[in-house]
Formats: sequence, structure tokens, C-alpha cells
Amino acid sequence: MPIIIKSDEEIALMAESGRILAEVLELLAAEVRPGTIIQDLDTIVREEYRRRNVIPTFLGYRGFPAHVCVSVNEQIVHGIPSDRKLREGEIVSIDLGVTHQGFVADSALTMGVGRIGQEEQRLIDTTHRALWAGIRAARPGARLGDVSHAIQTCAEAEGYSLVREYVGHGIGRDMHEEPPVPNFGPPDRGPVLQKGMVLALEPMVCMGDWRTKVHDDEWTVSTLDGSLSAHFEHTVAITEEGPRVLTARSDEQQLAAALNEPAEVRG
Repeated sequence: MPIIIKSDEEIALMAESGRILAEVLELLAAEVRPGTIIQDLDTIVREEYRRRNVIPTFLGYRGFPAHVCVSVNEQIVHGIPSDRKLREGEIVSIDLGVTHQGFVADSALTMGVGRIGQEEQRLIDTTHRALWAGIRAARPGARLGDVSHAIQTCAEAEGYSLVREYVGHGIGRDMHEEPPVPNFGPPDRGPVLQKGMVLALEPMVCMGDWRTKVHDDEWTVSTLDGSLSAHFEHTVAITEEGPRVLTARSDEQQLAAALNEPAEVRG
């Protein structure tokens, strides 16, 4: 299948989807604390999406039974919300999709529940840095492998591993479009990035081994060795000026603004 190039008008529509998603994801993050019932996060998404008149992309997608994916500790992705309560010291990944005006935005974050240990925080911080390393590499004229390699280099420099079985993807009118975007691999390989491509970059970083297992619910994916995992994701458009993050949250606006400043300003 070919890579679908988006027009400036279509990217503007995707940016609106991304803005809505970022707002709701921030609302969910604000609710994460010891004692939070995971199912309540799904309820928030349902109510917020109804109020904003947008479509929950995940609900019913290939049979997924919820509005949001919530994955805890060793769970990597696709966790189904339940009546389980979050506990102090855990880490939780929240992955959310929205469809608005015919276009999808997709984003994820990982955060601690209450006070967490230094190793847990280091894993989260490294995964976030790895995402932004990939974003900074996503420039017109670069190759897709440069993005993958930037993510891998950042995470492995801290001694972590990257999940192989699940990768990022193109995104637009459909949640999953061409091309697949691995979080590992050599640079200078793959398609050349060009204006109008839109990619969902999403490193999944493990404290231990990268191998995975799928739970009996046929959705939840965990590390095979039970080690902790973190997951961050943004929807990113390739523009003439460079990468444009369509799902940046308020705490990331400075990072997003600095992406296409001159190198001496970016530092």
C-alpha cells in the first residue's frame, strides 16, 4: 500500500483532532493517583468525547472493548480498563485515539502513580526523551530509518530495550496506515520523508528484555520477563519546516516550539 500524503488542509484538520486528544489526555493524567479505578478513566473519555462530539477511535476497533488503553507496570500496550485500583508506586501508560472531521489522532504517555522510585522515573524520562529524539529526526529528506535509529540510540544508551513486535505507523483517515515505524534499526534506510506524511511515533521501552506476551483477554500485551515498560506516542506531521507535533500537551509546548528553530537556538 502506498504512503498517503496529506494536504495542508488535511493536516490542519488532524491538528484539530490532536488538540482535542491532548486536552482529554491531560484530563486523564490529572486523575491518576493511588486509589483511582482504571474504569473511571474510560468513563471520563466517554463523557468528554460525547461532550465534544468526537468519535472514540479505539472503541470497537478490531473488537477492542473500551475507549482508552490503560496499561500498568509490566503491561506495555492495549490494556483494557477494569475495576482495578491504581496503587502507590506503580507506573501507568495511557494510550488514546480520537476521530474528528474524518481524521484520527493518536497519543500516549506514561506516568507514575503517587511517589515512584528513581528507576521507574528514569525509565519514564528516557522513553519520553526517545520519542522526542525520533521526532527531531523526522525531517523532510531524512529516511524513516533515521527516526527509528534515533529512538533506539536514546533508549539503549540508558541500558533499556525496545519492543520489536509492536511499532509506530502512518496515520490519517485510518488509525493504521503505511508506513510501519519501527523503534529500532539502522539509519539511512526506508522511505524518504516528505512534506505531507503523518506518522504516529511510539517507543515502547522495557527495563528488561524486549520480548512480549499477550494475555488471555487477547488484547493486553506485557513484557515476557515481567519487567516494567513505558510508552509514549505523538502524531507528527512532516512539513517543509520540519516536524510538527499535532498532539503536544501543554507541558510539551516549549519542546514542540523549539523543533524547527535554528540549531544554535535549539542547542
